[in-house]
Amino acid sequence: MAQDSVAAWQKLIDVVAKLRSPNGGCPWDLVQTPQSLIPYVIEEAYEVVDAIRCEDKSAIAEELGDLLLQVVLQSQIASESGQFTIKEVVEGITEKLIRRHPHVFGNVAVESVEEVRQNWEQIKADEKGETPDKQQLLSTKLSRYARTLPPLTAGMKISQKAAAVGFEWDKIEDVWEKFNEELAEFRYSIQHETKERQQEELGDLLFVIINLARWYELDPAAALQGTNQRFVQRIVKMEAATDRPLSDYSLEELEQLWQQAKAKLAAQKEQTSGDRTE
Repeated sequence: MAQDSVAAWQKLIDVVAKLRSPNGGCPWDLVQTPQSLIPYVIEEAYEVVDAIRCEDKSAIAEELGDLLLQVVLQSQIASESGQFTIKEVVEGITEKLIRRHPHVFGNVAVESVEEVRQNWEQIKADEKGETPDKQQLLSTKLSRYARTLPPLTAGMKISQKAAAVGFEWDKIEDVWEKFNEELAEFRYSIQHETKERQQEELGDLLFVIINLARWYELDPAAALQGTNQRFVQRIVKMEAATDRPLSDYSLEELEQLWQQAKAKLAAQKEQTSGDRTE
């Protein structure tokens, strides 16, 4: 690492330590815990992804910095209670990369990317002390997905792995039947059961929708992201067509503005598609 990079890295560490200092530190930073910072870790990771998708170089650099701050801040908090330091974090990932790339840092020969992946998974399992039998358990894989992935992504992965071992509907009509069953159970729970049961039934309904997406080879996460973006775009159009806050309008007026915004965006999309085909 170049000397200026080392200096920049150390300055960040020092700044975060100052923010956490009881003597002149920041009140907000001082009350944070590893648990309270979880939403920020997730948010910053998603913002990095968004910047990469937009191919905005300056935004990518900025968002990577925000994500790096979360790493340093978590490490600083841990160091204050003697758990670990940023040095251990950096050394740990460095040693892991060397250990899991024996074809680069050792004498192992590989012929394909698939062999690299298999070696990685085997070394990872060995590090965790997992026996070959445990590695093959479906529950081991599914538990990891449920713990570590965003819910929509985890749901798709879990359903794919379950289907791969034969835990699958015979035909798409059966999936639709299950959807109708879960929808009825959800509606019943809303009317007659506790919030906890309502939450469970909502989860069951969403899981069936994920399975419908899998059968139709659709990406539920991308689908929801697209819906979110379209909703925001329509709100932008609505606000551009008004001279006062949307809260000042009646529901009927908002619906009319919504339909106008929807039509304008559809026309713009059609025009753009036409331009691309000319």
